[in-house]
Amino acid sequence: MIQFFLDSSQFIVSGALVGLLVGMTGVGGGSLMTPLLTIIFGVAPTTAVGTDLAFAAITKSFGTAAHRLHGNIRWDIVRLLCVGSLTTAVISILTLKYVGPVSKNFNHLISISIGISVLLTAGSLLYRAKILKWVQNNPNFLPSGNKLRIATVTVGAVIGVLVTVSSIGAGAIGATLILVLYPHLKPAQVAGTDIAYAVPLTALAGAGHWWLGNVHFDLLFGLLLGSVPAIWLGAKLSSALSERTTRTTLAATLFLVGIKLVTS
Repeated sequence: MIQFFLDSSQFIVSGALVGLLVGMTGVGGGSLMTPLLTIIFGVAPTTAVGTDLAFAAITKSFGTAAHRLHGNIRWDIVRLLCVGSLTTAVISILTLKYVGPVSKNFNHLISISIGISVLLTAGSLLYRAKILKWVQNNPNFLPSGNKLRIATVTVGAVIGVLVTVSSIGAGAIGATLILVLYPHLKPAQVAGTDIAYAVPLTALAGAGHWWLGNVHFDLLFGLLLGSVPAIWLGAKLSSALSERTTRTTLAATLFLVGIKLVTS
């Protein structure tokens, strides 16, 4: 056991650092964890994605339980998002299975998709306020009724592909799109709904990557050891720092990471 802690110390520390940011900002789990594993530790992109999905499914389950207790989850929206995301997650896993053994070119493609997802996450963090302001000033452009339901399913479908291929997209991107479609939701409802639909999505995608042999369980355990207590600490620290400062810092970090992944 002592040897395990010694061998996994860098992953425990990495999990703690990412968990601290997640606790402080509510986002950044997959957006930081997967690039960190690939760039810093040289983990194969497919293994990083699979392990991070299993990591996300476990950590987000605790978040869902907490938000459920406070009544912050809109289950009608969760169901629509799951219809789209779970369907495309299955299709994406079967496609990855059909592709066969991972080649160098395919690994490079996964790295690029991770980088693009990271850049999208950074953009959603930086411009979320402007996007919401435009939505509030142009309510006639918002769908309603069946069109809103179809749009929600479509958003889920797109995020299902992003998450399954890159493990990124269910956090900041998902929350921003939910806010755009449902601007009347309270911030706590957006966070709760975003986390709730991400649990079955990351669990299904993670199980699919386990089936493909892309989950490293020693790595997963090390990340969980560091992140679980750090998320709690980050949540406590969040009240001491301004949300704008933490989100801007996180967005800048993600932007640099995304550029590195896309151009490498």
